[in-house]
Amino acid sequence: MKEILLIGDGGHCKSIIDVIEIEGKFKIAGIVSNFKSSKSEILGYKIIGDDSDLLSLSSNYKYAIVAVGQIKSPEIRIKLFNLLIKLGFELPTIISPKAYVSNYSVIGIGSIIMHEALVNSSAIIGSNCIINSKALIEHDSVIKNHCHISTGAIINGNVLVGEGSFIGSGSVTNHSIEIKKNSFIKAGVVVK
Repeated sequence: MKEILLIGDGGHCKSIIDVIEIEGKFKIAGIVSNFKSSKSEILGYKIIGDDSDLLSLSSNYKYAIVAVGQIKSPEIRIKLFNLLIKLGFELPTIISPKAYVSNYSVIGIGSIIMHEALVNSSAIIGSNCIINSKALIEHDSVIKNHCHISTGAIINGNVLVGEGSFIGSGSVTNHSIEIKKNSFIKAGVVVK
């Protein structure tokens, strides 16, 4: 089984561990903290270093994924994503077997589709995105790179979500709208 490093040790990391274990395509080799952490492990997986160790780890491991969530800014996720690419890591797409992803959709590298998310026909998800549990991405919508679509958010058909945007839990978009780059949509908001 291929080994993968998780980059980040917060709450989102725990959710990714669960998805990776259930997906069964990768064995988690360890967790790399994105800062000097006082933790030694998360859910039984050892923290084997921090960002400063990524260069040396790149010679021993081929796969990595950003395991940092996003709330107000995508900056940390973007920085880590670009660093991993620069160091030669491959960033796979992780899809929970408990999610539904249409064969007619496209998902970029380093993105994760969490449990019970739905990605419908002709949807395009960029790289380094989080499509969280029970989120719905409808037909023909485009989610640009580095976005976080939170739990239970509904992106209706033909919506364009600009790069680096955060869509809060339970938010709903109208059909055929554009959400500008780096937008922050609060939880439970209806976007017209």
